[in-house]
Amino acid sequence: MTTRPPQPAVPEFSYRDGALQAEGLPLELIAERVGTPFFLYSASAMEAAYRRFTKALEGLRAEVFFAMKANSNQAVIQTFAALGAGADVVSEGELRRALAAGIPGEKIVFAGVGKTAREMTLGLEAGILQFNVESWPELERLDAVARSLGLVAPVAIRVNPNVDAKTHTKIATGRRADKFGIDLDHARSFYAEAMKLEGIRLEGLAVHIGSQLTEVTPFREAFTRLAAFYRELQGAGVPLTRLDLGGGLGVGYRGEQPDLEAYAAIVREATEGLEAELAFEPGRYLVAAAGLLVTRVVYVKEERGRRFLIVDGAMNDLIRPTLYEAYHEILSVKEPQADWVYGEADLVGPVCESGDYFARDRLLPPAEAGDLLALSHAGAYGAVMSSTYNSRPLVPEVMVKEGEMAVVRGRQDYATMIAQDSLPDWLSKPDQ
Repeated sequence: MTTRPPQPAVPEFSYRDGALQAEGLPLELIAERVGTPFFLYSASAMEAAYRRFTKALEGLRAEVFFAMKANSNQAVIQTFAALGAGADVVSEGELRRALAAGIPGEKIVFAGVGKTAREMTLGLEAGILQFNVESWPELERLDAVARSLGLVAPVAIRVNPNVDAKTHTKIATGRRADKFGIDLDHARSFYAEAMKLEGIRLEGLAVHIGSQLTEVTPFREAFTRLAAFYRELQGAGVPLTRLDLGGGLGVGYRGEQPDLEAYAAIVREATEGLEAELAFEPGRYLVAAAGLLVTRVVYVKEERGRRFLIVDGAMNDLIRPTLYEAYHEILSVKEPQADWVYGEADLVGPVCESGDYFARDRLLPPAEAGDLLALSHAGAYGAVMSSTYNSRPLVPEVMVKEGEMAVVRGRQDYATMIAQDSLPDWLSKPDQ
């Protein structure tokens, strides 16, 4: 069976001289240097995505905070920081990563439903821009921590507008049944009580209805409700200055593209005449298409009429297909030829789980042991969600820019992985 082969998602990845290249560097050359599997990021593709996003918002009082949960590599964070981005963090670790990358506290937003007193302390001492608070117990604890330090915590209350984002249920966050935010119907009394807390300074209103939205209509409903509530609170004397519209703008894993201009038009429509700073927290949109997971075929197995391409990458490296039934285009590193015959196959890894797959019943190019394949759109929720399951070391992350490459996280070695364990006194160490 023949088919039109998938093409790279961004121009920074392209076929040249018969092979897939990244900003002028052949992937085969990179594989020879670092081994497989590995994540590969294009700095120029990230920069281009950031500029598209900010250009669409021109004329608005907009600040961008990179959602680090998508990719928290220091080189990635600094790439966006150099363009003027702040950081959206959801843990102490991400906060420390943002500070280590040189992002000042006043350009950091701290989100998440389960912030501990320790995390609150670190955020307050770092002078972060705002805490996005999602429950009354959290606000009470933040108030107590701030007063114990002689400080006042800048707060935006995250509301839940009960809007179905029409995305995968595991990444929808704005429905009444989801754990996130304060129900919009209860938020009025919440604000009234919050204004009585001495350690809290109410500065904003926040929303985030989910991730990977390629249809922008749910944004209109959420943003319109939020802006109306913002005006109501201002009229009631709540001294708000910032409207945090979150992130969630999706990418085209199957080639479709979200309408960025339509998204920006919805923002303008919802916030027209509103005297507020606007905060945006894109993550996936900025990094997904700028990354590949490069893996090598180990075996080709034919069994009972089914074909398996067994590669050295696995679900512990990129868990999205298993966790979210996610689709990633599979690119041959060899440039596809017109006479290639494509056939149905499963692309699977070596982990001892039936769920260890990247694709099932996919029309894949002819391949044999030793061939390189690249999974597209692996720059978001790839390396950050990886693990050492089956005692497989974490794989390298490589960044390229204009013909240069750098290993921005080396491959974990087995000795380091094993040394993280320690033996109790009643077990003797084996002879060396």
